[in-house]
Amino acid sequence: MARYGKDHKESTRRRIVEASGRRLKSDGVHASGISTLMADAGLTNGAFYAHFTSKDDLVASVVAEQLGDQVTTMAALPDGVDGIEKFVRAYLSVAHRDHPGDGCPSAALLDEIGRCDDAVRRAYTDGLLAVMDVVGARLEPAEPSAARVRVLAAFAGMVGTLQMARAVTDPRLSDQLLAQGVRNALTALGLEPGDATSQARPSRRTSP
Repeated sequence: MARYGKDHKESTRRRIVEASGRRLKSDGVHASGISTLMADAGLTNGAFYAHFTSKDDLVASVVAEQLGDQVTTMAALPDGVDGIEKFVRAYLSVAHRDHPGDGCPSAALLDEIGRCDDAVRRAYTDGLLAVMDVVGARLEPAEPSAARVRVLAAFAGMVGTLQMARAVTDPRLSDQLLAQGVRNALTALGLEPGDATSQARPSRRTSP
């Protein structure tokens, strides 16, 4: 019987992770069984355990992959605060609201991630901090970690705004929530809409 090489196994694993990412973000972790996830990847249930030890192992891999992609996307944006504003506006956009399967795992899965095992939560924590530090590097180029808590707080507001915009049934209200969320996020980050400066404003302000 022919044996598949390492490249084939890795490409198959990646296909499972990519297909599962879309399904998990659309339907949720608990509503997505292994059989459904494998069918989305065009594979049978029997192939699952050749790549993952458990469903939580797969979820951790999806979370790590998705957040890694966010790091890559964020790093490709313009330098300085222009890149941050583009990130905020893209995150709180109608397109992101309307296509959760193609969007951020935080807005789609955060409540379920919090109930998953330590491996999933660790993958989420590591991936989230990597994304936040890319943003922080634009706010505090000399010391990105100094902006971490500020960026996390702003991002938490963005996630909640997107979740609420998806939940309400009034389209106009949903659009208004997104627009206000952009303003709130930029203010929380110490920026203003349309700020075209290449450096962020100083973050070391007097504490309230």
